[in-house]
Amino acid sequence: MRSAVSLIAFQIFCLLTVSFSVASRRVVTRDKVWHPGAVGILAVDAEQVWLTRQPREVTGMTDSLEIPAGKLDVPGESPLACAKRELVEEIGMRAGSWSELNDFYSSAGFSDERVWLYLARELEPDHGGAQPEEDDRIEIVPWPLDRLRTIAPPRSSRELRAAHRR
Repeated sequence: MRSAVSLIAFQIFCLLTVSFSVASRRVVTRDKVWHPGAVGILAVDAEQVWLTRQPREVTGMTDSLEIPAGKLDVPGESPLACAKRELVEEIGMRAGSWSELNDFYSSAGFSDERVWLYLARELEPDHGGAQPEEDDRIEIVPWPLDRLRTIAPPRSSRELRAAHRR
């Protein structure tokens, strides 16, 4: 990267215009969304996978069914520490076993948001219970593992929600 110009900064991301030197010695300019990164947690015990249902107003969804997840928004916090914090905040659980499954860029064409995906096992309730942020509206959804094997993969979280309520 040769240069970056911040166009606007928000609480959780920043919009930049960046210039890069490419192999042909040309300079190309790209718009970029800087994001601190995020984690997702596949929390599984002997009977269920733990999910959350919450509104995602930006997408127009009133109830998105998701794995517990969150932003790397604590300065200096590692992705694993963030995952542990988010598991307690969102579903009120702690895990005795953690494995990093993968990491990926959510939208590499315009954003540097990197997401670390973890498997959390040996789950136990946290003494303080779930601790969602003030404006979060999270429903905890323990999804039976035996029901995961019997349903067709949904095309959307709305279909997953409908299958759960059957």
